[in-house]
Amino acid sequence: MAMIDKDTVDRIFSAIRIEEVVGDYVSLHRRGANLIGLCPFHNEKTPSFNVNPARGIYKCFGCGHAGNAVNFIMEIEQESYPDALRRLAKKYGIEIKERELTEEQKIQQGVRESLFVVNEMARDWFVDELHNTEEGRNIGLAYFRERGLSDEVIRTFQLGYSPERSDALSHAAQKKGYKEEYLTKAGLCGKNDRGLYDRFHGRVIYPVFSLSGRVVAFGGRILKKNEKMAKYVNSPENEIYHKSNELYGLYQAKQSIARENRCYLVEGYMDVISMHQSGVKNVVASSGTSLTTGQVKLIHRFTENVTVLYDGDAAGIHASVRGIDMLLEEGLNIRVVALPDGEDPDSFAQKHNAADFVAYIEEHSVDFIRFKTDLLRQEAGSDPVKRAQLITSVVQSISVIPDLVVRQVYLQECARQLGISELVLGNEVIRLKQGRMITEEERRRREANAARLNGNRQPEGENGRSIEENSKETKFDIQRQTDKLFREETNVLRLLIKYGSEVVYPADESGDEVTVSDVVREELTTDGIKFNNDLYQRMYEEQIAFRGTQKERQRHFFYHDDPDMARLSVHLGTERYVLNSSQKQQYGTVEERLEDWTYHVIYELKLAVVKQLIQQRQEEMKTADETRQMELLSEIATYNEAKKQLSEELGGRN
Repeated sequence: MAMIDKDTVDRIFSAIRIEEVVGDYVSLHRRGANLIGLCPFHNEKTPSFNVNPARGIYKCFGCGHAGNAVNFIMEIEQESYPDALRRLAKKYGIEIKERELTEEQKIQQGVRESLFVVNEMARDWFVDELHNTEEGRNIGLAYFRERGLSDEVIRTFQLGYSPERSDALSHAAQKKGYKEEYLTKAGLCGKNDRGLYDRFHGRVIYPVFSLSGRVVAFGGRILKKNEKMAKYVNSPENEIYHKSNELYGLYQAKQSIARENRCYLVEGYMDVISMHQSGVKNVVASSGTSLTTGQVKLIHRFTENVTVLYDGDAAGIHASVRGIDMLLEEGLNIRVVALPDGEDPDSFAQKHNAADFVAYIEEHSVDFIRFKTDLLRQEAGSDPVKRAQLITSVVQSISVIPDLVVRQVYLQECARQLGISELVLGNEVIRLKQGRMITEEERRRREANAARLNGNRQPEGENGRSIEENSKETKFDIQRQTDKLFREETNVLRLLIKYGSEVVYPADESGDEVTVSDVVREELTTDGIKFNNDLYQRMYEEQIAFRGTQKERQRHFFYHDDPDMARLSVHLGTERYVLNSSQKQQYGTVEERLEDWTYHVIYELKLAVVKQLIQQRQEEMKTADETRQMELLSEIATYNEAKKQLSEELGGRN
């Protein structure tokens, strides 16, 4: 193991285009000088995720996530800083120069990377077995060709084969030095009293890829009839694979989905592969599981338009229909296509080219509410009980639609189709929505009661703060911070990152200019003020020590080799709103009032520190003896005088 040297890191940062990096995961659209899209880090229906190509940074104004391209890869892929750099170096064709890690650093590489490595080894081995062994060609490759797949699409999806011998992979992997621990954790092997065995033996293999193209899991289909064995075997969940957050084929489909602004949703591996081969490439599968919220959010990153393809199996349609309300709840536009009887997306794609396939979909697709209404109405017939159940089920789907106008249009259409008063349906929607609100409120009430029973105590993390507070600080969730002192510390750092190198006082006779960072250092050092948060203190010290232009300052901190400092710098150095020309004329810009603004921010921090000191002394008074109480009263009087002076400087506030 080795660590990337500084020169290589600089070359990586120079080559990166953040819009390309983020664009692999989020569908971005131009808005002025920036690009916007749906944030991949929190659930939102209106885009608040901004990418600034000129500055090479991103920021979500909804949840506060911010940083550079390396930070983005670290968060989206849950990778370490060096691993994120390696991924970007590979993307931009940069040769990595590394230095050897210490033993401690090697241990810290962790389980995640080991699982990726062992999966990629297995993928290569399965592919080699399929193409380069007699058993693989005669059984695995013959099966895929019998299913109508071309060699090109077989290689595109990196399909493979695991031979009948039950320990072939485990034997080959251990011979190459791969550890039993990771072979079993990845689900490639199991273990019994005879040793390791291959979980996928005697099956064709479908690798499952992350959005960035790394192998996170496998699906294996048995080819021989064996009632004692499951038709499909899938990798278990582990540190890199959570099936509720993966969609089969999304890695191959994401660019097409964004380009076509539509995603086709099917059920199985072969549905995706056959449609891709026919030319319909914007297709993904839930891989036989019920649709999950995580999968819906993945789709929403790239498009708001989803077409769900069903085969003629009524039972399968009903099972799938029950899971699609979450698509509506996410604000997606849903169309549904029922394929002809006896057809599924795989077989239908085999018989049609892309143009014919899309033409059929366009001709036969209907919106989800109309599809559900027609489906259930056929079953209900004239039975009044079933008809009432139908109405409730359809209205339930309508009630989760977030957009009021869309919801109202669907209510009107539903009322027309079912012959029910729109007012009655509207009242039922209100009742259902209120019921969900009450349920959510009850959940919050119970959590609050539990916290009270536990004495409102939370486990402590670093710096004496709770783990929850540390988590918020890590994500720089400044908007929700209620700690006045913390907010004022944040404002000082924001002042430094945005204006630290700007000149407050021009050069005097001594020839020295005085910058914002000079003023801040002088004022805080004089009063012995330090930041409570370790990251804040480190950033403050480096900020006031930095010498360079404002542009150089921001680049240094936005691309800092400490990823936490880089994230914090971008968060503090970007603003969502700026003054227009009339507002600037009325209020003046920060630059025009830089001296006043600098001292205002400093005095606000000092005032917060003084108030905290007073509060601490007042609390200590409750348990102190008489002698200590007299000392505390003297200290409080001194601090109150300082508080008065600072308040006057800030306009007379208490």
